[in-house]
Amino acid sequence: MRSLAGLTGIVATASVYLYLLSTHLPPGPTQLQPGSEQEGEADRDSKSSDEPCTMVCSSGFLSRLKFPSDLESLRELANMLKFYKTENYSYVLLLFCSAYLYKQSFAIPGSSFLNMLGGAIFGPWVGLMLTCLLATFGSTFCFLLSSAFGKQYVIHFFPEKVALLQMKVEENRSSLFFFLLFLRFFPMTPNWFLNITCPVLNIPLSIFFFSVLIGLIPYNFICVRTGSVLSQLSSLDDIFSWGTLAQLLAIALMALLPGALIKHYGSAHLKLDGVTSNGTGQDRKSR
Repeated sequence: MRSLAGLTGIVATASVYLYLLSTHLPPGPTQLQPGSEQEGEADRDSKSSDEPCTMVCSSGFLSRLKFPSDLESLRELANMLKFYKTENYSYVLLLFCSAYLYKQSFAIPGSSFLNMLGGAIFGPWVGLMLTCLLATFGSTFCFLLSSAFGKQYVIHFFPEKVALLQMKVEENRSSLFFFLLFLRFFPMTPNWFLNITCPVLNIPLSIFFFSVLIGLIPYNFICVRTGSVLSQLSSLDDIFSWGTLAQLLAIALMALLPGALIKHYGSAHLKLDGVTSNGTGQDRKSR
């Protein structure tokens, strides 16, 4: 009970911080260019109470910030934050980092949309660096929270899955780092589950940290580059143009190469029988 109360207090404190950060905003750009795309979006947003993120044109403030849940809301939020960061880069960076760490630390699904948002706002290379670092530190915070407050709950609610992973960890103890890399590259076990389970499996924090940092690069690369491409489209229909599809295919092929190499290594050096039947989920959005 004490552990549950402590975890609840941390979640509540972080939630209040994120809420205050998203509602107490510094002054935004004071002027919109006539006829610009941003002006049209701001006008539309200020007239609708259903949009996930809006900029009030009269005051130049962002309001009602929410996590994006689909491509349309992602594009609208990205366009608004890109415009807002022209005069408030530090605030947008702090807001993005805080939101990302919040999701990762508390194992909340949906980081794929934040990866794409990072690519759309900060560009492909800065976005990739940010998402890799944030995913690593967020996962590490989740690891530490699970170690301090959640070990007994993880074992209680996922006894079979924990037992299977424990067996595989012991079988691959001599190649533990590469085993964890393999699990990060392929969606056999969701990342949120690995984050909360590794403390139970007695995975050293240093090995965990670097396996996340390296293992999520291909996944983050795909999401960030995709977000960067989508942010340049004038319409979601442009996704199906030959040029856009070719860019997305090239992104996927480049990101899959490290996965192919680690899979080849795994088939020769790792013991993976039974891992694919884990049953902990297949959806990569749960990262």
